[in-house]
Amino acid sequence: REQAQLRASVVEEDTEEWQKDPSFTGLERVGGVDLSYIKGDDTSGCASLVVLSYPALEVLYEECRMVAVSTPYVAGFLAFREVPFLVEAVQRLQQKDPRLKPQVLLVDGNGLLHHRGFGVACHLGVLTDLPCIGVAKNLLQVDGLVNDELHREQIRSLQKEGDAFPLVGTSGRVLGMVSCGGCKNTSKPLYVSVGHKVCLETAVHLVKSCCRYRIPEPIRQ
Repeated sequence: REQAQLRASVVEEDTEEWQKDPSFTGLERVGGVDLSYIKGDDTSGCASLVVLSYPALEVLYEECRMVAVSTPYVAGFLAFREVPFLVEAVQRLQQKDPRLKPQVLLVDGNGLLHHRGFGVACHLGVLTDLPCIGVAKNLLQVDGLVNDELHREQIRSLQKEGDAFPLVGTSGRVLGMVSCGGCKNTSKPLYVSVGHKVCLETAVHLVKSCCRYRIPEPIRQ
């Protein structure tokens, strides 16, 4: 019920002035967030927030904090387990140095590409009121999307950095884009989806511009 209520607040289009310009004039700070776990211990996590300058992609701020994760993992509800720690990281930065607050967050996870159209990037976006983009390394198989031979053939058809194709579910809805990002190794693409306050075209364009390697710098850092 809470997830459905929050889902109603997701904005799937550009809302910021910097998004109107193809070169993102006015965008100066891009954030990346992730929560990772100690191998073999899914109750000890490390919540990370990094803010990079844009377009230079130099680190302006980074915080990694060990956290005790008590909410169990339930498929489709990962955000309830992880997002509170990421929200707190954003809030701490806001209190410490509001000038470094990111104008957009890249999230290691999915946005609209989710069983109920509300992945971790949407959840974090709604709670922080920041534009958010989901960047996943693997395909979440929802709405008829499957990692079958046809899908792999489409991935192989991506010839150069920045090439992309849409992920269309059996519902007919475009759930995200498969993108090369900044890597020529097209056997391992990125799955980009809208989180909040950004359209899919802008999301893919920004992720591409943040890639020096396969993973965009805000998340890689």
